[in-house]
Amino acid sequence: MKEEQISDALNLLDNTFIGETDGLRNRQKKVQKGVMFSKIFSAAGGYWKWAVAGICIITAVIAGRRMLMLKPANVNQSVQEEKLPMLSVTENSSDGMGFEGFWAYDISELTNNNPWNEERQPSTLPVFKNRLSYDNDFIVSGADFGKMRELLLEIAGRLGLDAASLEIKDDAPDEAVKQEITEKMEGDVPEGYFNPTKLIAKADGMEIAVDQTMQAAVSFEPALKLPDRYNFRYSASYEETVSGAEYLLRQYKDLLCMEDPQINIFYGDYSKYETGYQQEYQISFYDAGKNNIEGIVNYNFRKAKFDCDDNGELFQVRLCQTDLSQKMGDYPVIKAEDAKKLLLEGHYITTVPYKIPGEKFVARAELVYRTGAREEYFMPYYCFYVELPEEERDGIKTYGAYYVPAVEGKYLSNMPLWDGSFN
Repeated sequence: MKEEQISDALNLLDNTFIGETDGLRNRQKKVQKGVMFSKIFSAAGGYWKWAVAGICIITAVIAGRRMLMLKPANVNQSVQEEKLPMLSVTENSSDGMGFEGFWAYDISELTNNNPWNEERQPSTLPVFKNRLSYDNDFIVSGADFGKMRELLLEIAGRLGLDAASLEIKDDAPDEAVKQEITEKMEGDVPEGYFNPTKLIAKADGMEIAVDQTMQAAVSFEPALKLPDRYNFRYSASYEETVSGAEYLLRQYKDLLCMEDPQINIFYGDYSKYETGYQQEYQISFYDAGKNNIEGIVNYNFRKAKFDCDDNGELFQVRLCQTDLSQKMGDYPVIKAEDAKKLLLEGHYITTVPYKIPGEKFVARAELVYRTGAREEYFMPYYCFYVELPEEERDGIKTYGAYYVPAVEGKYLSNMPLWDGSFN
């Protein structure tokens, strides 16, 4: 199938079939802006680009009545070290244009509430097999529509909707659209191209959409007006954002349904508007869990993110329940200092088009899981934020993200070695 055929065919699909973007409405005109999980920076022109695909923003452990699919991953299930299967590192899994970078005057401005702490580094961390897989035409397989339906109904119940009366539809195109696309693609349509990718239900001014990655997006139409005493606009300061998050936690505790919810104020980088540079923060929540390992897993896979528009009105809450049922085992992890040595030797994954400029430019490291939909395994990595001298402008630095596997190398079949290409 030719690339231009795919492009032409996508123009025929409605928004519900090809998947919604963030849908940020009433946004003031801006020169540069990043979205969702990572800020994507254009290597060619140096401007922030909208990411192509959304990130799984996830709900945490369900208190009280819990379905199996909504329980936290069984991080305590042990597998003997000598029997641990080999893992492969997924490269070239980027979903977006440009590269992952963050604008800030100093690395200290970039913030989050990652529960990982180098001083309390676990000796092992769980690795999970991604239940989804993609063929050469990027057609997904492995999705569980039964679990997707259960998640949709669970979210509906938390919102006070009558789940029994909901009409649940999928996003597969009708026959007329299929025919039009088939003709446009000259009959060269990959098998499974028209398969549904999400389930959707609408009621009382709300839409709940659950996709194959088990992300649930709750959209409000019209957007919900929030109390004037809180500032939910993108111009909100850190202190104002914390205050707003505390309000959301009180107001939407039933939707979050977490045992020990933690506020995560993240980003703190800058976007460029016509009026100048603006520092911005975003709000999410995760469950602390019963121990440090559960907290790390929840922080990466069991989150809920709230999105407000330029008027400070709530238009969407994104929750997700990534299927972590296929645990590979608890793998020994290396220390951050050992990962830094691998970084300087070129053993990393990145979408940044520049080689590491030198050790003195390595500004910070944190342990995270790479959670992209096309990852073969969900495993821990050290994310290094590296200052990029080539991208500094107007006194603002750009910090690019470089990922080094945290799992001991003897369990990896393909330790990455950067060759100058995007991955």
